[in-house]
Amino acid sequence: MQNIVVLASGRGSNLRAISAACAAERWPARIAAVVTNRPLAGALALAAELGITTATVDHTAHASRDAFDAALADCVDRFNPDWVVLAGFMRILTPFFVNRYEGRLLNIHPSLLPAFTGLQTHRRALEAGCKLAGATVHFVTEDLDHGPIIAQAAVPVMPQDDEATLSRRVLAAEHLLYPLALRWCIEGVLKVHRGVVVQTTGQSQLIMMPPQGADA
Repeated sequence: MQNIVVLASGRGSNLRAISAACAAERWPARIAAVVTNRPLAGALALAAELGITTATVDHTAHASRDAFDAALADCVDRFNPDWVVLAGFMRILTPFFVNRYEGRLLNIHPSLLPAFTGLQTHRRALEAGCKLAGATVHFVTEDLDHGPIIAQAAVPVMPQDDEATLSRRVLAAEHLLYPLALRWCIEGVLKVHRGVVVQTTGQSQLIMMPPQGADA
């Protein structure tokens, strides 16, 4: 049984999606813990509802990023993680932390990487006139939002979209994409060659979401 440790800073909607898929699809894995850097994060209440162990490492209690990441790693290691999953974890991690979990540290980013790294992704996609937006699950490296891409979900941008509507539809895509990518990791069906991730059973690494209002 593989152990997943989820790091979250917010309400934990991707945590809920991963937990539901893990149970419904009977993964040979479990969410061993949810760890947050914010004592009032909604993910803590959600984890309690789901019966998952929680821990908090408050970043404001540490004098530096290095000190926080050392404390965070000590906490994560208590749960013997096979996979460390960033689900709305709003901290830039130091090379120390990233390298400690190299090859088993995942993140989801709300854009079609390598486009729109960083913040305000939906606003920037709209301002650029993009016809597709989306989300990307990738392995985390020291280069922020540039790790090897595991899978992507493409979301059509509608003429009436604003940041709020596009954000909601991208988030719905994330809830399909993240569990799929994590399950592939657990099943051992991914290979990385020269920075490119290949799904070895031939499943598509791209989800195309239907236009708003279309039948799925």
